[in-house]
Amino acid sequence: MFHAFIIFCLCFNGVDPDEVKSVSVMEGHSVTLYSSITDIQRDDLILWTFGAKNSHLAKINRLQKEIFHDGDVGRFRERLQMDDRTGSLTITNISTDLTGLYRIEIISGNKVSSKNFTVSVYARLPVPVISQYFSQCSSSPSSSYCSVLCSVMNVTHVTLSWFKGSCLLSSISVSDVKTTTSLHLEVEYQDNNTHSCVINNPITNHTQHLNFTHVCPIIIISDYVHYIGKPEAMTRLVVAVLVGVAAVALVVYDVVSTRV
Repeated sequence: MFHAFIIFCLCFNGVDPDEVKSVSVMEGHSVTLYSSITDIQRDDLILWTFGAKNSHLAKINRLQKEIFHDGDVGRFRERLQMDDRTGSLTITNISTDLTGLYRIEIISGNKVSSKNFTVSVYARLPVPVISQYFSQCSSSPSSSYCSVLCSVMNVTHVTLSWFKGSCLLSSISVSDVKTTTSLHLEVEYQDNNTHSCVINNPITNHTQHLNFTHVCPIIIISDYVHYIGKPEAMTRLVVAVLVGVAAVALVVYDVVSTRV
């Protein structure tokens, strides 16, 4: 009896029926859910399930191993691997629709133990796009500020932030459903600090630095430097050309009139 008790402790060491372990993973990667079992005994039965309906994923004992590739409408096809010795479950090429609750049950005679895993699968992040922002409520183009907008499309469970150097200026969080989101920023033309837009989730992040001269173009008029938006820049350029043509025409007219 004493020997049997020692075997039981070794086999089920670390399995807590109330334990819930949180696991985060990027889509396309692999994740292993560890059973905490050192060695499966001949009469032990290991059963893995998924979701609120407890869809069967895999089961194993020393006599038989079976993986249900079609479990839960086939989402796990060719993605499941189970360790023959420990019963740990590996999910390869994981996708966001496999986020959820995973449960392992270990049955040994009249003893039943279990362990739960909450797996969060995060989508790959897009690179933020920075553009000039035009609004009726924004500052006039001739002011000392340029309005810029950082945008990302089709995202969920992310945070979008503006930084000035290492200092956080503003941020917005998106959760639950995929959506397009953007964050506005007013940048002073004389500000030589590095501005950057960052999108991140608990797994990774992407940073896009503000190229100020590209997003907010410069036009030089009469030795004065004016920072203006693209539509306004085109308008002023056309006006400047027309004024120049009119001035040349006037000079030619005066010369011809004088000769006559």
